[in-house]
Amino acid sequence: MAQGVAAAVVSVVGGGLAGPEAAFQIARRGLRTRLYEMRPRVSTPAHRTGGLAELVCSNSLKSEALHSAPWLLKQELRQAGSLLLDCAAAVAIPGGQALTVDRVAFSTAVEARLRALASVEIVREEVADLAALPPGPVVIASGPLTSPPLTAQLERLTGGAGLYFYDAISPIVDAASVNSARVFPASRYGKGGPDDYWNCPLDRAEFDRFYAALRQAESYPLHAFEEPRFFSACLPLEELARRGPETLRFGPMKPVGLTDPRTGRPPYAAVQLRRESQRADSFNLVGFQNHLRQAEQARVLRLIPGLEEARFLRFGQVHRNTYLNAPALLTPRLELRTRSAAAGPLFVAGQLCGAEGYIEAIATGLLAGLFAAHAALGLPSAPPPRETALGSLIHYLTASSPAGYAPANITFDLLPLPPELAAIGDRAARRRRQCDRALAAFRAWWQEMSDVASPAGLATALPQPR
Repeated sequence: MAQGVAAAVVSVVGGGLAGPEAAFQIARRGLRTRLYEMRPRVSTPAHRTGGLAELVCSNSLKSEALHSAPWLLKQELRQAGSLLLDCAAAVAIPGGQALTVDRVAFSTAVEARLRALASVEIVREEVADLAALPPGPVVIASGPLTSPPLTAQLERLTGGAGLYFYDAISPIVDAASVNSARVFPASRYGKGGPDDYWNCPLDRAEFDRFYAALRQAESYPLHAFEEPRFFSACLPLEELARRGPETLRFGPMKPVGLTDPRTGRPPYAAVQLRRESQRADSFNLVGFQNHLRQAEQARVLRLIPGLEEARFLRFGQVHRNTYLNAPALLTPRLELRTRSAAAGPLFVAGQLCGAEGYIEAIATGLLAGLFAAHAALGLPSAPPPRETALGSLIHYLTASSPAGYAPANITFDLLPLPPELAAIGDRAARRRRQCDRALAAFRAWWQEMSDVASPAGLATALPQPR
């Protein structure tokens, strides 16, 4: 058996977040892994580097607030030995209650960890034909910006066109160009470090002037033949503004939890700047993803107090994200139903299966890696229990109605709520019990998956449940 394991190769296509996590999970189970990434040879409209695990949008990996849904998902991933969460912890920078990372250091750390594994080969080329890959299981984690040739092949495999939505990216400004006399450091409600965020306060007149300019600003047009579908948790700034000024004041410009030291009161509105690196030499404008023309972005955003002379290192933009109709196409093990048995198992992970968000992409990458490794080894595998965050995410992706299927983040709405927990009136206590229940179920499942592999000596240094 050991000889067969040494000869087995699992191919992973895509070097974003899900792909490297999948490759790591496969390699740690004693299998050779080829990780294919087309960048920098072939770029995309959103990427800026050729590095693995590049964070295209925000540099935040969601809340670390105790007993929140993102915290629960990350706890399960940590207990499963997630490579990317381990790297994130090593390059974390202040970000209030969020796990915020230096995006360049994060990408560098992930690639270094994978290159240190003798069983992982990183191949810098575009995969246009799945049949050209070595025999064995395949994980497709090529992301929402999958290349046209591979997209066409996936469409042939799935029997129809993929679904899509438009995603947006926030601008980044040079920290040295921010007017420090007009901004103040603070995290909302004092949670996090005192200078995790810098805040640009606006009074009523300043907000009204900004809002009027934003409403009149010109955007880049989307394709005439496509509907303007946006992910609800990442709406462009101009789309929010169309819904009225209060949508901004209760959204990315909400002043709650902040006190302007100049007045001793909350500002009428506020824009938060989050550091991009440990050096704090650049900031992104939190929640200010947009699709305005670059000259219009510069004109409108410089109306924000403190950004009058802002130098933009990156302007906001919108790009088209493609994803599969997972409920119709994937099993609970993230395996493509329409792939012929003769061609071998093909697993799908990341945003391509509708897992919207960094942590969700990492989660599906970890699971796809586990399932692909077990398939290569001829071992049984089962999806995580429904009570867990991982299991609830997979249940949403693969058991939802195919009609109107849309990407999702992890929330408590995805987790089951049995009557005994629903009867708990205090929300904090109820969620604490939900988390305890989820982590207990996860530990039992993870032990089962580890026991399946361990007798043959195929699992090396797998973390034990805690």
